[in-house]
Amino acid sequence: MARKTVYEDCDILVVGGGMAGTGATFEARYWGRDLKIICAEKANIDRSGAVAQGLYAINCYMGTQWDENQPEDHVRYARNDLMGMVREDLAFDMARHVDSTVHMFDEWGLPMMRNKETGRYQREGKWQIMIHGESYKPIVAEAAKKSADKIYNRIMITHLLKDEAQENRIAGAVGFNCRTGDYHVFRAKAVIVAAGGASHIFKPRAVGEGMGRTWYAPWSSGSCYALCIEAGAKLTQMENRIVLCRFKDGYGPVGAYFLHLKTYTQNANGENYEKKWYDHTKEMVGEYIDHHPTPTCLRNHAFIQEVMSGNGPIHMVTMEAFQDPHLEEVGWENFLGMTVGQAVVWASQDIDPKYQNPELTTSEPYVMGSHATCSGLWVSGPEDVSPDEYYWGYNRMGTVDGLFGAGDTVGGTAHKFSSGSFTEGRLAAKAAVKYIQDMKSDIKVTDGQIKNFEKIIFKPLDNYQVGRNEITAGTVSPSYILPIQGLQRLQKIMDEYCGGISVNYMTNANFLKRGLELLQILEEDLEHVGAEDNHQLMRAWELKHRALVSRCVTEHTMFREETRWPGYYYRGDFLKLDDENWHCLTLSQYDPKTGKFTMEKAPLYHIVEEEEEKQQQEGAKAS
Repeated sequence: MARKTVYEDCDILVVGGGMAGTGATFEARYWGRDLKIICAEKANIDRSGAVAQGLYAINCYMGTQWDENQPEDHVRYARNDLMGMVREDLAFDMARHVDSTVHMFDEWGLPMMRNKETGRYQREGKWQIMIHGESYKPIVAEAAKKSADKIYNRIMITHLLKDEAQENRIAGAVGFNCRTGDYHVFRAKAVIVAAGGASHIFKPRAVGEGMGRTWYAPWSSGSCYALCIEAGAKLTQMENRIVLCRFKDGYGPVGAYFLHLKTYTQNANGENYEKKWYDHTKEMVGEYIDHHPTPTCLRNHAFIQEVMSGNGPIHMVTMEAFQDPHLEEVGWENFLGMTVGQAVVWASQDIDPKYQNPELTTSEPYVMGSHATCSGLWVSGPEDVSPDEYYWGYNRMGTVDGLFGAGDTVGGTAHKFSSGSFTEGRLAAKAAVKYIQDMKSDIKVTDGQIKNFEKIIFKPLDNYQVGRNEITAGTVSPSYILPIQGLQRLQKIMDEYCGGISVNYMTNANFLKRGLELLQILEEDLEHVGAEDNHQLMRAWELKHRALVSRCVTEHTMFREETRWPGYYYRGDFLKLDDENWHCLTLSQYDPKTGKFTMEKAPLYHIVEEEEEKQQQEGAKAS
């Protein structure tokens, strides 16, 4: 069947239909009543993104109307957890708007749990509120569908188009339909990238028949970063990967158990182990170990050290909490409504958390900008709070004109989670509308650029067709590499050389240098990746995006010569936190012509005062 080329001209193109993408699509209509708004999603917007299956908590809600928290409090929390490394202007901007997003979810019919005595949303922790979230994603998707001129499902966006009339300006994107194979060309005045972070760039713990099982969404292929990298935009903090403490084998989340069920951890001997690593950790990171709450990476560090010392496995003590029938019910509901795989794993292994404390482990690393890490696009902040170095005209716009980001895409704004990602999509959309309104010239995209990308995108199908007759059995070909073979090779490189699970998250300059050499060889081989059908073509481009992101992560890890986040990864040649030289943000920029990354430092500003300073100021005012 002949491949069709589908052209779509629009004002705003939203790439990705997860929480950030739906937020951007919804808000773009509010500010741009007469604009043409398109959303392109790799799966189906009703059940796509990290919240596809549902959630049992909204993890970012201030509760400002009840004075539960203020935006400044959330900035302090994120700054503390990230060992100082956050864009406080972006974090504050998200936090001051997130409550309005949650209130909209409530109005749209998301079932919110409420405190029977106060009528307020039921708190699980300082920042979390409880929901019945099986329908979470379909509800927000409906708002986006009503706002967009058109939703394109099953479209894998592979490249961003550049304006040929004005240097350093985005002019749309291209990709293909994963079902029909049609070539899609979106010419757009502004593009909001919300395509999700990166799982599966490191070798996961689940292999063999469990391959594909990860904590973070397995379909998140780092496309949000790869698209921006190839467009020549600057990225920040790509070394700041996250490692999660999770229930073993099923990747079941632990937060609700710790916060709501008041469970705790112990080593194989039934001992509280975290406190015995205090002095060791203090030597590595200084005063950060004394911060409250303890930064997540430092708790991971104690976990990893305890296992390496021979006192594992580590268990979560559930037996006490599960004696209460209500808490037992809540414990099971948390997984049955959100991570049913964990309940299945326990059943298959004869584990009943009422009678046996289940085992915990640490996950492989992930790269994302919406959870508890700050990886992603270097963007402008809001005019009213951003320092000069952080502001260049439009909120959430990258260093390429017309390229906006939200959710996992944006670096520097940790702890956004689902509600914060939706909120950041709204902020990016408002700015994108203003950008379009201010445009003084139209975009120009010639057939030459479009035809060139078409040739590149569909090359894996050609590679397979040409080489498939050279083998009579098996999957190893002298002419092409299959996506699964390339993915396993990528994961092995990142795992062994960039600080994955097999080396207890340890790396150094020599390992990283060798990793970059192997990644370069892999990238050359991926010019010969083969795809048998359209689904495999999607896998091929997911792999290409993951490989480029992996290079960026490795370059960043090489550049930051310190161990800023022990428990996420370790630089064995620089095994201490070094505030004197590295209390700064890292930036990278890729040159598509040379294929090289350049690295630089960016200043880190603390625009929200410390709690002690806040109290002193309030005391001075009172007196």
